[in-house]
This record gives sequence, structure tokens and C-alpha cells, in this order.
Amino acid sequence: MWRRLRSALRRLRGSSVASLPGGGSCRPPTARGAMERAVVRCVPSEPKLSVRFVLPDGSAKHMQRDQAEPLGRALARIATNAAKGHAKAAKKSKKARAEGGPAGDAAAAVAPAVRLFSRDGEVVGEEVPNAAAWQDGAVLQIGEAQYRVERNPPALTELQLPRSLLAGFPVCPKVSAEFAAPQHCLFRWYRQQRPAASGEEAAAGDDGPAWVETAASERVFTPCNALVGLRLKLRCTPGDGAQRYGPPREVESSGPVEAGPGACTFDSRHLYTRKVCGQGSVRAVSYNILADTYAQTEFSRTVLYPYCAPYALEVDYRQNLLKKELAGYSADLICLQEVDKSVFVDSLTPALDAFGLEGVFKIKEKQHEGLATFYRRDKFSLLSQHDIAFSEALLSDPLHKELCDKLAKYPLVQEKVLQRSSVLQVSVLQSTTDLSRKICVANTHLYWHPKGGNIRLIQIAVALSHIKHVACDLYPSIPVVFCGDFNSTPSSGTYSFINSGAIAEDHEDWVSNGEEERCNMTLSHPFKLLSACGEPAYTNYVGGFHGCLDYIFIDKNALEVEQVIPLPSHEEVTTHQALPSVSHPSDHIALVCDLKWK
Repeated sequence: MWRRLRSALRRLRGSSVASLPGGGSCRPPTARGAMERAVVRCVPSEPKLSVRFVLPDGSAKHMQRDQAEPLGRALARIATNAAKGHAKAAKKSKKARAEGGPAGDAAAAVAPAVRLFSRDGEVVGEEVPNAAAWQDGAVLQIGEAQYRVERNPPALTELQLPRSLLAGFPVCPKVSAEFAAPQHCLFRWYRQQRPAASGEEAAAGDDGPAWVETAASERVFTPCNALVGLRLKLRCTPGDGAQRYGPPREVESSGPVEAGPGACTFDSRHLYTRKVCGQGSVRAVSYNILADTYAQTEFSRTVLYPYCAPYALEVDYRQNLLKKELAGYSADLICLQEVDKSVFVDSLTPALDAFGLEGVFKIKEKQHEGLATFYRRDKFSLLSQHDIAFSEALLSDPLHKELCDKLAKYPLVQEKVLQRSSVLQVSVLQSTTDLSRKICVANTHLYWHPKGGNIRLIQIAVALSHIKHVACDLYPSIPVVFCGDFNSTPSSGTYSFINSGAIAEDHEDWVSNGEEERCNMTLSHPFKLLSACGEPAYTNYVGGFHGCLDYIFIDKNALEVEQVIPLPSHEEVTTHQALPSVSHPSDHIALVCDLKWK
């Protein structure tokens, strides 16, 4: 029976098991260090709590009880379960005797006395509600067995390693925990032991490969070239920052570490961004990262990016490059476009969280990709979000009624505008060191079609009107940083409108798709915006096109540019003909600049 008990306890807690202490059924607890564990999960927002423990007969119990229920009922249920377990054990013992086996205790099943003692050794009254009774450090006594109550101990709910591992690129595990935080967890990394040379005895047993512990104990591990061909294993112990630790879990990589691509387009840029900016400055990044939903089509492989090796278009490979690139910028604000929802949840969020950034996501209407904004948590906290879908806001928000009425005169254009899935992400952040300092960070990806200049003008008008509402009405006079892929070159009407504050009704972009879709109107906005990174020769470089489409616009009344991180050289961009490539994860180039308050 004890062998079964130890096995069940290991399955329940994932750790070694000490012997169960003896004692009278009603004695207060004495030897806390020798007790087994009764794990209680009690969350105020849920109606029930759970209690998990292993009875002396080796059976694991997992009870769900109402939080408001009197303790006495829960203890009575435990006593009943214990009696049933004892009866089963007695029945087996009687059968064993009849078959000539070893004799056992065949005494009649009697419900053992069950008590709950507080940390001070006092019996907890049976009328006390479960939620108040099951406190951390209390002791549950079932007959002779005693259990230390652990209420809401740290526990891992998910532990994953990326599917693709490259030498020289950070491996960022996905860690989800309850009553714990990844930054308080303990990490130990292991590498697979190299297979024995021919003629030598293999070190691995029947259970799989042998593992060798590395010197790494950080959350993020960067494998070196010596580990190419070997798998990795991670052992994670959840912690809550208050010296409480839960049972560890282990995860092995699905494949071995592979060789990296060598020099990447962003390596030289990282020389400028080794350190995080000081408190008076903000490093901002805007980057269209190329959604997997667009990169992995037959059209992309054969028409858009035929020059790119197929494996370099796969999301797992590109994510390796992207995570290293973004981490190396040491940014305070990162605005991303074309972010697959799964990439945000499973890849970017855990990776950037490990580097001190938190993120929010806004998916496009009826799409699998959208916008993501990340901010450095020790510099900023998120005050509020004000995301919109352009088409929905145009129809339903009184803020845009005047524009909506103007657009109604041009039904063909109106229909196209309302069909678009484009969205605007607006986040208001507050400095963690100076609570009076706030900033409005906007992020968007405008309509892509080369002849859609008129559509983009309407979209940017809605965007700027909404940003004005947030940055002037809701939070008066806070500075604006507006990032995105605007799909507009410096010669376009959209860029001119953002930069100058107005667009004339006779601008050529109002007839960008021919006379049938002519749409003439005068628009204006109150901001004084400046392209922080200027007008690069290109931010998008593919086989059939290159041009400047991406910008970081800043409120020049409140912010100034401290430094612009140089873009990769033309030679670096065209090493593999165009983008994306084995050394660059997207068809766009990240814009990076350091800003400071005036």
C-alpha cells in the first residue's frame, strides 16, 4: 500500500514524498515538517474551491466544494471517502488471505475523525465557511494522517519551447502560471548528451536521451554553435516572489538546435541599441513583421518572394530572427503591424515579456492578423485603450458624422471604405517615475492597394480625428506618437495631410482610382506632426517594388528626436536579392529612433 501511496503522491505533486506521521485522530498537529500536502485552490471570483490530497490507502482525491459551504460538510465528505478507501483496502486484504496471500487489516470500515486545525493549533469550527477555513499553513487531520494545507501555491499551467531552435538566437519559453509570475520562477537548462562514438557504450537509457545541465539559469537561453544537433530541456519551478515555490515541470524541445544564418541585417543596428534609454528618453520601434497568413501562400512563394528560400518564409524560422531583432533594440515602445494572433500569444508575448515588455493586441475585422503595441513595464503602465475599426467608427461614432455625411455623396468610395478591415490601436501610457507624464501611442496599418490613395485619406482622417479625441479631449495636451505602415510614400496625399495638417479638395489622390471613384473634400487636423525617421529611400524592399511606406510620426510641440538608428545598408538589404530573406524576417524594415520630451 505504501508503494502505491508514494507513487500516487509523486503523480499529484511532482516531487519526492516524506513518510506520513502518526498521531491520534483528534490530536493537534505537532510535526509540521513531516506532513504531506493538501493543496487548496480558492479564487474569489469562482464559486467553488478545490482540495487535493492523497488518502493513506493511496487514492488521490480532488474535491470541489462551495466556498460558502460550512466546513463541517466538507470534512464529513472527506471522512466518508476515507471510510470507503479503508473498506476497499480491507476487502482486498480479506481476498488475499483467502488466496493464501499475506494477512492484512480486515477491520470493519469506520469513518475516521477528520479535523482542520489553524496555524495556531486551534480546531477550526465546523460552521466556518470553506473559503475562510482553508487557510495556508492550516493542518488537515484524517485519522492518524496529517496534511499541511497549501492555499493557492505557485503552479505552472503551461510550459512550451519554440518548435525551431537556432544557434545564436534566444530561446524564449512560453510560461503560464497560476499564483506565480515568470520573473519569479526558477529555470534550469539542459542539453542532450552527444551520442556515444562508435564502439562506445551509449549513455542514454531506455527512457530516452541523457541530459547534461548547462550553466544557464535564466529564463532566456541562447544556444551556442557547439549545441547544433542537440535537443534542449528546460526545468521550471514556479515561484511567487514570496519564497513560495510549487512543483517543477520539465519540457523537451521537439527538435535539435540548428545552425543559424550567420550575419543578419539587424546586427549592425544593435550596436546603437545595446542599452535601454535613460528615464528622460523613449526608444520607439515601428515594424510591419509580415504576417504568416500572407507569407505562407503559393502566391507569396512563387510570385511575391520567389527569391526567398522556402524554409526562410516559415513562421518558426522567421520568429527566431524577429525575436532576436526586437530584443536587441532595447526599445521602450514597439508598434507592430501584420501580427498573427497566434504569433502574438505564443511567440512575441512570452519572448518580449522576458525582456521587460508587455503588449496589447488589436485584431483586424474578419482577419487572422492585426496590430500589437508593446511597452517597457518599468517605464510605463497602461492607463487606457481606445482601439477602433475604421469602418465601424465612421458609421457609429458621432465624432465622424461630418466626414460620414461628406462621404455619403460618393457611394462607390463609401462602399469601398466600409468594406475595409483596417483598424487603429490607441494606447495611453503613463510614466512609472513621473505620474504627470503621459503619452498617446497610436498604431495602424492602412489600406494596401496602390490605387487606394482616396481610401487611405478617409482612413487617416478617421484616425487623426479619433486620436484628437483621446489626446485633446480625454487627456488634454498629452503628446502623440503615431506609428504604422501607412502604405503611402512621401509624395502621397496621405503623407502630405499628416505632415501639413490639411488636404485640398483638388488633390490628385482624390481621383487615385479613376474618375468613377472621384471623391473631393477638404480635410484638416490640429496636430503638428513630424516624421521622426525622416523619409528613407525605402522601408519596404521586394522584388518588384521598393519605397518608403512606414513612419513614426511625433508631436513636435512636445517631443524631439534624439537619435535615429541607421537602416541596414543597401548591400545588406540586397545580399539575397530582396526581402524577406534568410537573414531578414520581413519584407519591411524596422524604424527605430530615440525620442525625448522637450
